[in-house]
Amino acid sequence: MDLCGEALVDAIICGMRETGPCSKKIESNYGSVLVEACKLALVTRWAGDHHIRFWKQGIDRVLLSLLIENIHDQSTEFALSLEKQISMVKEGLKVNYHVGLRSYVWDILGWLTIHFVENSNPYNYTHESELHINLLILCACFTFVEAIEKWCRICQNDVDDNFQSEPVSRAVLMMIYSPCNYISSHARFVLSDILKVKGNPCLKNSLHTLDYIASLKSYSSFDKLQLVINLIGLTCLSSLPQYQRCIIESKGIKAVVLLVQRCLSNDIRVERPEVAPHLHTVFHKRSCCWIGKGGWEGSNSLLFYGLWGLAEFLHQCCLLPDNPQQFTREVTNINTELVNKLHEICSSNSFSPGVKWYVSYILSYFGFYGFPNEFSKRIGKSLNKEEYADLRLIVVNGDSVSVHGVILAVRCPSLLPSEVLSSSKSSKEITDHFVGETVREVRYSSHVDYEALLLLLEYVYWGHLHAAEEETVKKLKILAKRCNLQPLLQLLCRQSPKWGAPFPSFNLTSSLDSAGSYFFDVIIEAKSNEFVGWTCNICSHPVPHLHAHKVILQSGCDYLQGLFRSGMQESHSQVIKVDISWEALVKLVHWFYSDELPNPPSGCLWVNMDDQEKLFHLQQYVELCWLGEFWILESIQEACWNAIMSCLGSSKQLSIKIIKMAYKLSLWKLVDIAANLMAPSYRQLRDSGELEEFDEALVHFIYSASIELNHEGEKRFR
Repeated sequence: MDLCGEALVDAIICGMRETGPCSKKIESNYGSVLVEACKLALVTRWAGDHHIRFWKQGIDRVLLSLLIENIHDQSTEFALSLEKQISMVKEGLKVNYHVGLRSYVWDILGWLTIHFVENSNPYNYTHESELHINLLILCACFTFVEAIEKWCRICQNDVDDNFQSEPVSRAVLMMIYSPCNYISSHARFVLSDILKVKGNPCLKNSLHTLDYIASLKSYSSFDKLQLVINLIGLTCLSSLPQYQRCIIESKGIKAVVLLVQRCLSNDIRVERPEVAPHLHTVFHKRSCCWIGKGGWEGSNSLLFYGLWGLAEFLHQCCLLPDNPQQFTREVTNINTELVNKLHEICSSNSFSPGVKWYVSYILSYFGFYGFPNEFSKRIGKSLNKEEYADLRLIVVNGDSVSVHGVILAVRCPSLLPSEVLSSSKSSKEITDHFVGETVREVRYSSHVDYEALLLLLEYVYWGHLHAAEEETVKKLKILAKRCNLQPLLQLLCRQSPKWGAPFPSFNLTSSLDSAGSYFFDVIIEAKSNEFVGWTCNICSHPVPHLHAHKVILQSGCDYLQGLFRSGMQESHSQVIKVDISWEALVKLVHWFYSDELPNPPSGCLWVNMDDQEKLFHLQQYVELCWLGEFWILESIQEACWNAIMSCLGSSKQLSIKIIKMAYKLSLWKLVDIAANLMAPSYRQLRDSGELEEFDEALVHFIYSASIELNHEGEKRFR
């Protein structure tokens, strides 16, 4: 988008302005410019500067012209009363103008409003653009109310109008929670006005429908669509004060909790194309090297909407006058088992950022604040340990706590003195540090509360904290704000997640650069290779190496932990020699500091490589697999196996090279796998003489695999 964003947006707008053909012609000619332009306009699902270009090019006017025929001839006056606007919209929507495009229009409108940049203006300060957005909000709200009226009646199934029910409901939800205060407040105002008469009956029917369908043992496509529409509808209505108490007292939370539990136990799964048919295209599945995972909201739409709704209901509980009694009653519906499951979601890599954000937001109502993951569990064990601690934080009354500077330098640098952050060690300082380690004292003013400091360190090390008392939370807010820990502060203040925000990661890789250079205390050296002119900007060590930190290395490896504690000569050495290549060492250290092993190239990049390039990448994982077995790093081994298995079958020559390497390293499992891949080519390899350079034992492996393959083939034909 950065390279061709403006040109693409201009082309899309130009295509969407081609409104000459009637709707019937558009529906029969699916490849029309107008339809394809609307499909392309779905790039608005991603945040970026192209959104600004869409607004500048008058996307509001274009979308409105696709909903209501000749709307701009009717709205020559820019200061129309609300009654006049409602009349225009009602009459215009009845015509069913471009009805086949409406799903796209609602999606585009939703994306534009949810990705809106805060404190900016979409209308370029013109009354005309303001009128356009007002009319778009009216169109969406009217269509949405019709949808929830229809879908709260269990037995009614108007197939002809199913296609736009989910997109328009989703668009209204996005407008209500838009970062743009004007769009958000006006959408609430319009929706509230439309629901003056029919709001309460519609709400009660929707609650009843949701409660009934949530308890079904199995779900049809119709049931899934009903669930999604009613769930979105309840979440929208919960934003309007006049319906909040009714939702809470009608046990709306209980029904939503049941849905979330069933989603998490895989009883029900709803992918968005199931309820939004316009998304059924080949591009939605996979395109070239990019594998979609459902975007920010994830692949299970029902789970995402359920968590969003649950988060809003809990928020409304806190705002009720009889809080905390009402809140306590409703929270009892969320049992311990579900809370534990929500903790697991936060730590898992299997869920989308949006799902994890709403889970973290929900957990804040139970006193849990933060973003834990598996890596933080490793690092967290170092908290309150004197081992490798190089700083002591002291408050005014003398209470103190020992910490590790490298972890603070990345996770909360504001706790460190400025002179530490602005300096890096020279070669001599690093040598002195190895010879005689000292603990530096850092004293804080009376503004720093000791209890709040300990809880903040819990967040720094573990990625999350638990604070049950409101007074404690207040102290934490002050400290988190001063330390500029915005994600934590957002949870402490219970601010709703912002659409598209990345889920905060626990990653210490920046400490390998300037952020952690002051605290380096060990060198990891790769085996000698053909690096020419190797230099290090920290020391004069001639062999390729990386500077690292013992506290991080030992947290992920029992072997290194034992080595550092052994008291033998190796434990006092400032250099750890690892018999792997430089490239493999870089990946290993990256894993120690992030719990993530970089994947080999995939897709077109991998396919277009020659065998030598493929071998260069794959042999690094073979080396790490061997080291993982030696150092007892099970997660490294598993990740390497997955990487090797995903690539090994792509080339016969690759299998030949890898089996030799695996045999040399005694990786017998890999030898067996490579032998099985080579088995179909055994005779060809033998006749060509390629097996002559193999050890006899290795040839026997391949021969045995070939014999077994032949036996299996004979059994099939008997």
